[in-house]
Amino acid sequence: MNSTQEKSYRLSFDDNQILYLLCGQHNVNLAKIEKSLNVSIDSFGNELRIRGASDQTRLAGEVVKTFFKQISLDSDPKIAATGPLIDDILQLVENGRDVSKTSSKKDVFASTWRKKIYARTKGQMGYLSAIHENEVVFGLGPAGTGKTYLAVAMAVDYLKSKKVEKLILSRPAVEAGERLGFLPGDMKEKVDPYLRPLYDALYDMMPAEKVDRMLVSGQIEIAPLAFMRGRTLSNAFVIIDEAQNTTSVQMKMVLTRLGHDSRMVITGDLSQVDLPQNQFSGLADATARLRDIKGVGIFRLSGEDVVRHPVVARILKAYDTEQS
Repeated sequence: MNSTQEKSYRLSFDDNQILYLLCGQHNVNLAKIEKSLNVSIDSFGNELRIRGASDQTRLAGEVVKTFFKQISLDSDPKIAATGPLIDDILQLVENGRDVSKTSSKKDVFASTWRKKIYARTKGQMGYLSAIHENEVVFGLGPAGTGKTYLAVAMAVDYLKSKKVEKLILSRPAVEAGERLGFLPGDMKEKVDPYLRPLYDALYDMMPAEKVDRMLVSGQIEIAPLAFMRGRTLSNAFVIIDEAQNTTSVQMKMVLTRLGHDSRMVITGDLSQVDLPQNQFSGLADATARLRDIKGVGIFRLSGEDVVRHPVVARILKAYDTEQS
């Protein structure tokens, strides 16, 4: 049969409650599939009918079945159905991946107080494996690949399971030189806007009152990179974010802070270096120097691992094509 010929494809489901969640409020999830794959989908009781070009209806059917399976396996199906999962699956289709072989419950990698976190791509699975297997991990990649969010999720998991006693999250404030004096307010007010992504990730994974209590007690510490000098960070999970904006001196300083029973994840995007032209990124320097060091993992995520809105992956791909 010619792939351009119209085909009608019916799917039946044995759980109407999961099917309702799959469709979404006002069929919002079905609408996303229709728009992405240029098909039409109608619901009849416990059935869906997909119509369109032969190849597209087949893909849409795989998307629906994969989505149904992953919602069914989730500990909170409602959250799974209303989150970014359908966008992730459609992105895999756009990247030419076989969605029928995508991850399911076995790929839960972090259990936080508020939810379980899933690795959505093969690259993310490799990144998380690297964190499990190494004391120090460099996670490099473009915006939207989850390099910081996944590191925070793993850190929260380690804290929740008592593998570490505290979390330390840091990033260069403003610039590598951290010139904050001209900003209004005390030190906390000066640096908080630059640390906001780390706060956002924590509040997404933990009850707000628990985050606030641990911030007060010091179990969770969020601070600019300059605060790491002169310390030994033992029994802690340390995350250094936006590390492309560290100098080589700063990177050496923070790497040598690691104490016993600790882990460190250093994240950054080497295409977004904001240092002055005469300064070399400490992240680039460190990944070149340490690539053969035992206990150090270097993992690179790509545009195929972007799990934000699907258009973000297309934007990144367009920029990568132009720069190559």
